[in-house]
Amino acid sequence: MATVLLVVDMQHVFLSMTRTALPNILKLCAHFKTAALPLLFTQHGHSKEALTPPYRNQLVRKWGPDGSIATGSRDWQLIPEIRQIARDYRVVAKDTYDAFIGTELGGFLERGSVERVVVCGVMTDCCCDTTARSAFNRGYETWLVEDACGSANMKQHEAGLKGFGFAFGEVLTTEEVVKRLS
Repeated sequence: MATVLLVVDMQHVFLSMTRTALPNILKLCAHFKTAALPLLFTQHGHSKEALTPPYRNQLVRKWGPDGSIATGSRDWQLIPEIRQIARDYRVVAKDTYDAFIGTELGGFLERGSVERVVVCGVMTDCCCDTTARSAFNRGYETWLVEDACGSANMKQHEAGLKGFGFAFGEVLTTEEVVKRLS
């Protein structure tokens, strides 16, 4: 079964949320690279136009231009450990929680005959959960990696995992993912 690792929004603005998840994300990236399985990365950001009134993007309306990530800013940059890996792979630019909306992600997965999507990154209860649910709704077997995701706090992290695991896909540890794919 063709499986892809989707690393969501590992950007400087979310660095404090990645402390626990980052070592496991790096472990997953190394496993996928060694096994010659595809890796994909997302990078969330808003253009100067999107951050200028009138705000057409729902997230910019919700969080405001000061609470949104400006494309090209330091906050927008992938964290160094991820940037180093991602330079050899596709990085999908997105401007909403769901990495499928308005991006080439779906087409890439179809062209690669992908059947399973393994999701990790930040935030568990926003971009990771929303993108993983979207993958599930598009017919992909979807795994959300609990110890390779991070959020603003443990309550939000656990809520994202619980909701996803109840109705959408499996919630697994990094070790379980590696074992199943070996």
